[in-house]
Amino acid sequence: MPVSDRDQAYARIQEMIDDGTLVPEQPLSERGLAETLGLGRTPVREALRALARDRLLEVVPTRGTFVRTPTLDEMRETYEIRVALEGMAAYLAAERGPSPRLLACGERLRELLARGEKDVKVIQAVGWELHDEIFRCAGNRGLAEMHQTCRLRIGLALRLTRQYDHQRVHETIHEHLAVLEAIEAGEPEQAEQRMRQHLANALQARLRIFTRLGTGIPAPGGRESALP
Repeated sequence: MPVSDRDQAYARIQEMIDDGTLVPEQPLSERGLAETLGLGRTPVREALRALARDRLLEVVPTRGTFVRTPTLDEMRETYEIRVALEGMAAYLAAERGPSPRLLACGERLRELLARGEKDVKVIQAVGWELHDEIFRCAGNRGLAEMHQTCRLRIGLALRLTRQYDHQRVHETIHEHLAVLEAIEAGEPEQAEQRMRQHLANALQARLRIFTRLGTGIPAPGGRESALP
């Protein structure tokens, strides 16, 4: 089935949000996006409205449309959703077995540990791939679709700060491997439990970084959301 211009615009703008090309501080230009994407303004306008409905963009009266900056409460809520979705995905993946790609992710994570990799982006990229592959192993399309929207919101939260807890980054490798070991062993309950704990640890680490910053989270249009 052919993809409509509106769907193309949605997908490509979504990618630009995900990779950081579009940032919260800059108002989005419908005309500029249409020129960049090589599409008409009408499908771009429709895509922006759809992205706002999906809470990836925010319309600020008199100021424009911005990439949405989630509040801390919203980030907690998103992680709670993620725990439910990814815990179930890990459970199903353990029941149905790992794919060659998932096992390859594990091998790459072990290599990163062995050489003491310090590049956060490299570690994160393999980690995201492992999470995505767990959903493919789960074999539940509806679950995967819900996760995709959740992942985009998590991506927004991760870009609220450029700081990282490097000790935590390496802890995630061990946690990913622990989840994978349970999946390989065919232990659904253990896989779910380890995934839930991994995501709880991830949320706490992110909140600690925000607390250390102590300046609140900037919201679109120059507003700030106070830390709790």
